[in-house]
Amino acid sequence: MATSLLRVPPPQELLRPLAVPERLLLGPGPSNVPPRIQAAGGRQLLGHMHPEVLQVMDEIKAGIQYAFQTQNRLTLAISGSGHCAMEAALFNLLEQGDPVLVAINGIWGQRAADIARRLGANVYELLKPPGKYFTPQDIEQGLVQHKPLVLFITHGESSTGVLQPLEGLGELCHRHGCLLLVDAVASLGGAPIFMDQQEIDVLYSGSQKVLNAPPGSAPISFSERAREKLLKRKTKPPSFYLDMGWLASYWGCDGEPRRYHHTAPINSFFSLREGLAMLAELGLESSWERHQANCTQLCRGLLDMGLELFVKEEKARLPTITTVRVPEGYHCKDITAFLMDNHGMEIAGGLGPTAGKVLRIGLMGCNSTSGNVDRVLRALQDALKRCHRSRL
Repeated sequence: MATSLLRVPPPQELLRPLAVPERLLLGPGPSNVPPRIQAAGGRQLLGHMHPEVLQVMDEIKAGIQYAFQTQNRLTLAISGSGHCAMEAALFNLLEQGDPVLVAINGIWGQRAADIARRLGANVYELLKPPGKYFTPQDIEQGLVQHKPLVLFITHGESSTGVLQPLEGLGELCHRHGCLLLVDAVASLGGAPIFMDQQEIDVLYSGSQKVLNAPPGSAPISFSERAREKLLKRKTKPPSFYLDMGWLASYWGCDGEPRRYHHTAPINSFFSLREGLAMLAELGLESSWERHQANCTQLCRGLLDMGLELFVKEEKARLPTITTVRVPEGYHCKDITAFLMDNHGMEIAGGLGPTAGKVLRIGLMGCNSTSGNVDRVLRALQDALKRCHRSRL
């Protein structure tokens, strides 16, 4: 009798088996998930307060400390993507009216400025054209002029393919009474970063790039300077979900008995743990060298094809994501669709300030191989020969 009350029938599409194609993901992320990490994510669930899960969380914390090269006790993984970690950093560091300086040379600086404005912070922008990076002189000028409490800067700007030099920026910020907040979502594991040595106060990343885990968990760490600022807040962070005081307790970062905060994505943590384990087994320096070598091979191949790299200075090219200008007479969507349809391969067009202007090719973690470089170069050559409809 109860079924007679139903007015919405079972959707026919859900009565069919799930169909997911096999594709080589050579865009700016996510990257392909290796079998070992797939298997970890497919393990049976445990409770989010079970001692075995808390042990996995401790191992994740140690893995993040290694990947970040930090001894910070306030180190954990946010239950969310890299965007979530960006919000966690800004929500916890800033209060209404706080001055913050945002270095913008791509979409991630734009996003950080947007979030900070929503918090009611006084946002000052330091601007560079897409494809360029900030010098210490640029940063110091902004610090002197605006006297911010926090500087946000992107280490790996995935929308433009720029690798931002970080040497000296932490010391510079501290000399001017400012905390340094760095986005390393696209660069962690693929380019050198030394949180403690470079005096970075807050650093965050994501699971789905070099770590080759599914999206949904995001490493983050706060220095003692940053932790002290959290403790001296006049108001609570505007997000309970991202309140670092509660998260520190759940992750065992405060030396107190662990408290329940939220039901964590347990299987995502299993996957992240394995991604960090694989990075530790390979070794950071070997990972950095591999990503740089394959990026160099890719750039050389693109130049040999007569294509133009978007980032002119070799030292400023992000080893994980290479940007190349869309050849004159072609539309980027035609090229990306051709590779998807004919080669089962994803590369991406531009994003934000580079939309329609560049192609973005990602070589991250297990996808960063010489064989994949050869494969994407052959696919691009095929696309440029056969995408006749895109010619003007």
